[in-house]
Parts: sequence; structure tokens; C-alpha cells
Amino acid sequence: MSNSELILQHALPMSKTKPPVQMDVAKLAGVSSATVSRVLNKSNLVKPEIRARVEQAIQELGYFPNAAARTLASKKTRTLGAIIPTLNNAIFAEGVNSFERVARKMDYTLLLSVSNFDLDEEQTIVSKMLERGVDGLILIGNDHHASTLQLLNDAGMRHICVWAHQPNVSAPNIGFSNAEAMSELIDHLVATGHSKIAMLSGITKNNDRARERLNGVKTRLNYHGLSLPHDRVIEVPYSIRSAREQLPALLKHAPTAIVCGNDVIAFGAVLEAKAMKIAIPEELAITGFDNLSLSAEFDPGITTVDVFADQMGEHSARALISAIETGTKVQSHCLETRLIIRETTLKPGLTHGSNA
Repeated sequence: MSNSELILQHALPMSKTKPPVQMDVAKLAGVSSATVSRVLNKSNLVKPEIRARVEQAIQELGYFPNAAARTLASKKTRTLGAIIPTLNNAIFAEGVNSFERVARKMDYTLLLSVSNFDLDEEQTIVSKMLERGVDGLILIGNDHHASTLQLLNDAGMRHICVWAHQPNVSAPNIGFSNAEAMSELIDHLVATGHSKIAMLSGITKNNDRARERLNGVKTRLNYHGLSLPHDRVIEVPYSIRSAREQLPALLKHAPTAIVCGNDVIAFGAVLEAKAMKIAIPEELAITGFDNLSLSAEFDPGITTVDVFADQMGEHSARALISAIETGTKVQSHCLETRLIIRETTLKPGLTHGSNA
């Protein structure tokens, strides 16, 4: 009798009566039930050849561990929650992908939900996540209802606010200073001859990241003895269409450079400027924020700020899971950002107003 025939003899009767249990796996693999448990719990004490035998038996029998029983025993669901403002911004996808990848390697499952920049909706989702029994939660930024954060604290739920790092906030932050990230970008524009700068900002209501970037631009311009008057700021949703529609109104004030709240807004500004036959960067410089992968491929390439979203996601997952498993507080961490200069602000040998 072949091995496959032997396996079928074990597997087929079982499938007709009841789902396989751990003892069935042990019997087929020729090991103890304790050894099967060690394999399931990823113990390093199991020899590779025995692990392979157990895993083969699991596959042949179609065995699934009883997750509910494991949850009762550990008082953990090994599930994490993430609430992001939108799925329409690729930068969130990059960070969440990294977070999920690390979490999965550490045997955690991710539940993802979208708040649509609505703080009431976010609070409802947080309540549902708690009902689901998640072990930890990540939120975006620091704009949340006080009652939402109180809900998390009352439940003893470990959580992190990412994409931001601000002093004097109650929740742990793993991210970067959105205000300080604008400093190097403004320095670059001023160094290349720009003194009349405007901004297509993201919507600042319920969005501390957009608000901090706007404040960062104003603060750094003041440092250089310049200003950003109210009429040179237009807030737009993070969409190409909205940016294209609002750029002409901003150009009525004759700025020589436009700072955009993120790369998506910058894409729209560049497309509209090109449609208006405005030379970039000779007549108008444009900057973005986030360093989406498309920014390097765009024509012309977008000068932007890299926020290292993948590193942020990885670090957040490790920090949150470590806090859950050790029963300690989540530690805040500030990440660096980096200015990436491309063709929308500078061509080799060119400064604003030159004929090079």
C-alpha cells in the first residue's frame, strides 16, 4: 500500500464523520499530541524532519487549530485593529501593508476599517473593534474625540497614533513631525529664489496632519522673513480633480511656487499647470508630500517629502505587539523625513528667474 493510500485511509473516514482533531494529526504523523502543539505554537524545540511530518499530516487531514480554545486559554485573540481615514490614498496602503506583514509573521491577524475622516464614525468603529476583542489598535494622527481615547483607556486597550509625532499628546505616537517636515522643503524653495509661495493644503478640519503641514510652512516662511497670507492658501480634498479645479484661483495671486499638502494634490497641480501651458519649474515650482511611487515616474518628477511609510508600519507593529505581550506601555517613537528634489522645483543649473 502506498503512502498516499495509507493517508486516504486515515483521512476519508474522518471527513465523513467529524472534523479532524489534534490527536488525529499526532496519530498520522507518528508523534505525541504535545509535539503537534509545539509545532502549532512555532516552538524551536521540534526537529525539522518531525515538524515537516506534522505539517504534512495537518495538510492531508485539512486540520485547523481551534482558535477559540486558544483564545480562551491565552485571553488574547491575536487580532489587531487599524482604522484609517481613507483607502484612496496609496500612502496609507503602503504603511498598512508593512504593518500587516510584520503582524502576520508574529502570528497576529489584522482587521482594517475606514473612517472617511469622520471622527464620529471613527468612535463607532473603535467600539465595534473592542466588541470584536482586538488586542491592540492603530489610529491615524492625533485628531480624535476625547471620548474615543477615553473609551480605549477605560478598556485597557493598547493603541498607537501613527503618521504624527507631537509633544504633549496623551496617546503614544509613532510617526514624524508634520510641521518640521516642511522646513527643509521651504528652505529648498527659498534657496532656489522663491519668495512668493502659495499652498494647496489638505482639508485641515479633523486632520492634524494637514493642519500641522500648513503651520509648518507658515513658521518656516516666517523664519526666512516671508509670509503665507490667507488668500494664498486654498484647502482641497486629497484628489487630483480638486487640485486641478482650484489651481487657477490660486494662480491669480501670481505665486512662483505652490506647496501641495500631499503628492495627490501635486499631481493635479502639475497636470493643470501643463494644461495652462505654464512651464515647470521655470515659471512655477510645485512640491508634494509623501513620496508616492508614482511621484518619481511623473512627468516632470515631483519634488516631495519621503515619510518612510513602510518603516513606520513595521515599527508600529513591533511596538504594539511587544506592549501587548509584555504588558507594558507602547513607546512613542519619532521618525525622520527626507526631502527628495526632482524636476518640479529644480533643473540642473537653474534657479528661479534665471535664463539657464
